[in-house]
Amino acid sequence: MADLSALLTSSKALTSHLSKPDLPSINLSLDQIEAQSRRLVSKRPRTGDNDRANYLLAQAHVDAPALASSIAHLNTANTFSPLQALQDTDVLGYLRHAHEQNIISTIEEGRRQTQEEFYRVLEERAKRDWEAKKKRVFEELGGRFGGDMMALSVLDKKKGVLGRSMAAGGTGGPGFSAHMQSKMMAYDHVIGDMNASRLRGISYPIIHALRNATESVNGDSTSHAMIENCELLCKITQEPPTLPPPEHAGAHILNTPLFERKYARVYLGDPESREAIALRKQIARGAMEALEEQYWDVVERTIASRPMEARLGGDPSVSNKIRAYLLVRYYRGGEWEERIELVSGQPLWAKLFFLVRTGHAKEALKEVEQYQALVDRHETSFISHFRAWVESPDQSLPKPHRDHLQSVYNAHMLHSTSDPFKLALYKLMGKLDPSRRHVPLVTTTTEDWLWFQLAMLDEEENGGLRTLADVLLGYGEKQFEPLVEGRPAKRGVWAGVLLMVGEFERAVAALWDHEETEIEAVHLAIALAYHGLLRVPPRAETSDTTPLVVAPLSPPALSLSTLIWRYVRQFVKMDAKEALQYIYCVCLSSDQGDGVGREQLEIAWDLVRRTISLANSGAAWEALVGGFRPDGTRFTGLIEQGRSLLYLDNNKDFNEHILVRAARQAEENDQIAEAIKLYNLASDYNTVVSCLAQALGSSLSQLNESEAGRNLEKSAREILRHYERTNKAAGRDRDAVVRLLAIREAMNAKEAGRPEQALEIMESLELVPLDGDVAKITKRAEEFKDLHEALQRNLHTYLVLVMDALAAVHRKVKDSGQPDATKKMQLSTLRKKSRSLIMFAGMLKYRMSPDVYSYLSRVDVEVAL
Repeated sequence: MADLSALLTSSKALTSHLSKPDLPSINLSLDQIEAQSRRLVSKRPRTGDNDRANYLLAQAHVDAPALASSIAHLNTANTFSPLQALQDTDVLGYLRHAHEQNIISTIEEGRRQTQEEFYRVLEERAKRDWEAKKKRVFEELGGRFGGDMMALSVLDKKKGVLGRSMAAGGTGGPGFSAHMQSKMMAYDHVIGDMNASRLRGISYPIIHALRNATESVNGDSTSHAMIENCELLCKITQEPPTLPPPEHAGAHILNTPLFERKYARVYLGDPESREAIALRKQIARGAMEALEEQYWDVVERTIASRPMEARLGGDPSVSNKIRAYLLVRYYRGGEWEERIELVSGQPLWAKLFFLVRTGHAKEALKEVEQYQALVDRHETSFISHFRAWVESPDQSLPKPHRDHLQSVYNAHMLHSTSDPFKLALYKLMGKLDPSRRHVPLVTTTTEDWLWFQLAMLDEEENGGLRTLADVLLGYGEKQFEPLVEGRPAKRGVWAGVLLMVGEFERAVAALWDHEETEIEAVHLAIALAYHGLLRVPPRAETSDTTPLVVAPLSPPALSLSTLIWRYVRQFVKMDAKEALQYIYCVCLSSDQGDGVGREQLEIAWDLVRRTISLANSGAAWEALVGGFRPDGTRFTGLIEQGRSLLYLDNNKDFNEHILVRAARQAEENDQIAEAIKLYNLASDYNTVVSCLAQALGSSLSQLNESEAGRNLEKSAREILRHYERTNKAAGRDRDAVVRLLAIREAMNAKEAGRPEQALEIMESLELVPLDGDVAKITKRAEEFKDLHEALQRNLHTYLVLVMDALAAVHRKVKDSGQPDATKKMQLSTLRKKSRSLIMFAGMLKYRMSPDVYSYLSRVDVEVAL
């Protein structure tokens, strides 16, 4: 306390000199001081950021303080109230206000849903692109099917040797099972037979062949979908199941149908042309026929499964079967379903509709004519319209008939409770009210709905098949392949739907997007390309991640080459012959315009060259590219036998685009033996000996000669012997090959303990001067720069070889029991040769490693002793 009192006294003394007797003293507490300070601050004018902001806004005629005051006094409770108060009796005003609020809320809800849908689609697209890129990387690395191990299992399966066990032991991804291998084998035969027919210039029913191949394999859900899609394409393309035997092709050549690229000109041409419209009608008609046959099979199976309810009796006619089917479906407890209208005790309208639905329109006409009096009493002129509709070529009525049907439909059918099948018949005949796509009790299944949409199409109005395709694309795959426990119950349905509306490229892409249907996608694409119903994109627009190309201003396109290469890459190393058959199919699109066809040919040639590069060497490789027999005669390979499928009709083009370029690739990949064989097959003899020189020069310095080196040396001797006999490729390269082979022979002689022979061979080559003449040594050193590059590169090799041979002969002479005079003369000759070599090496000292020169000097000293 004493310290605090002293502190207080000293603080008062601080201002004692300022006190005046005429001024009162002020004693304030801390709280009073704070209150006074705040009061002074509040009286000070503000010049902060807000004031500067207000000043700037005022220049733009914005009254910021007034706006702030309005915001401060804003009452949000009346946000959704009308601007003008409504009286309790103002019903119209209330309804108007409610209507405006509904519109505003609808717009807001639509905006919110659109935003959510945008982000959802964006996320799905990003995920799909990522999966596609990841799949592409796995394929490039060979990890998808286990690389060579899985390819070997495919080959073993084809050969029937432990196929199942190899497949089970592979390291491939899911889905590559024994069943898939069997399916691949069956499809391989189809593609091979198709190409054989193309070589013979005859047509081939590929779609039927693929269907039969699928049926021959133990089926699963994907196989069943493939069969249905093949049946659908058979109807669309009008492909017959069999063709006349080719033995007598000359007798019926004018009557033989041509399938290959039959529809290409129309499909790839102007979509507004009359031929294109006719093709779309054919596609729709074919899809309807397939659905009709499918439904007729359902009718017969239903009757067979419930014979007591069907009461078919002994009449096997189509009309009686439909009657039995209707009993099973719509007759319960002695009564027909409520909305079915009876005519003379029979469900006539339902019967007529199902006769039409199953493709029996003429039988339906006969059936309704039996009840003409009763029908005319209630539905005047129905039978005349129905007859005209049935008898028309494309089931399309003239405009007067359609106008009359439209008036009847609008008058007493659209909003009545009449028979739905009668309503459906009116809609079909007049193609009425196409926007109403659903008819209760009629379009109950997906197939019924699709058939009804196809039957309602009108290419002259409402967009036709293309409009329906847009509608289906809006529904998407999930609508037709719903997920059951995370997986679709039946894969391939969406692809079939797209085929029905002519979206062939999208159909193949839909199959390719799923691993279990990739095999079907490839072969379906080949079948479509064979018939000319597949559009391929330009190379500049082709994507590395997905084969489907969808551009804003052009129709969809599918990269057939991408599909085929990703498919054959799994087995190209082990079964290049089968891979080649698929590559031939890339050329099917060679007739597409705007330069795309030429690009497809170039892509096919490139894939052939890749196949040559990747195929395993040996007898199978030579069977692929061709070769020479021991007597020098040439035999053609599989590629050359099928070169017409690559549109390479003469030897010059074939050699230039296939053999020579494949040889260059092999040379770049260090496959020298294969490159030499390819150059030799292409009759490029100068390049052959040039490659031989380079290859022998590279392998000369190898201490342990490999099997490949021995094979190279053997091939070089055979080729050189043949060229010398026929006087081909004479010149500097051939001389270099002769010398390099001789050096190799000398090396083998030295290794075998025959240094005298090695020395003799090297002296005969005149590469190293050994006679002691300084002028000759100098001249030979100056001429060294003119030697072949392969010989220059191996200077150190053959100098060391000659010196080692001299040393070995020197040791043998010293250890021999010859007379001293003879021995002395021989040793002197060896020393002379050794000194000559050292002089020559000294002149070329900087062309080799210092270690080599040091070694030569050390051995020279040993020879001199």
